[in-house]
Amino acid sequence: MTTRPAPELDAPPWQRVEATLITTARLLRDAYDQRFAELDLNLTQAIVLVYVADFGPVTQTKIADHLGQGRAATGVTIDRLQTRGLVDRHPDPADRRVWQIQVTDAGRALIERVTAIDTTLRTELRAGISRADRQALTAVLQQLQTNLKLASGYQPGAS
Repeated sequence: MTTRPAPELDAPPWQRVEATLITTARLLRDAYDQRFAELDLNLTQAIVLVYVADFGPVTQTKIADHLGQGRAATGVTIDRLQTRGLVDRHPDPADRRVWQIQVTDAGRALIERVTAIDTTLRTELRAGISRADRQALTAVLQQLQTNLKLASGYQPGAS
């Protein structure tokens, strides 16, 4: 008789940590996308806009690494923001083959509204969850990210 490991098998597969994370991430994205829709943005676009404002000018590769996604997908997001006049691309003075992304005045004006929406939604999402619990959850999720990157051979900047 083979013995099976006893992980969290006291819960059905759809209630295990992995499924719970996936469901939570989807709900979180949906909540942000719904709120940012009034600004004609989605969560990824809002993240890129604020990231570039905070750390720009930055390259598309730096943005992709920050998002943990490929450069091509990031390029699509930047294209949409640029079409709306929220960011611009400029040649990197150190390497003319590379583009740097900068926030425009219109982008900066929109960031105030993005920040207000984010603040309101984070307050709602954190209701009933202590700061200590949030910090513990963050530590667990960061360790899980590290483990996943090691298991998958993740390399920043690879598309």
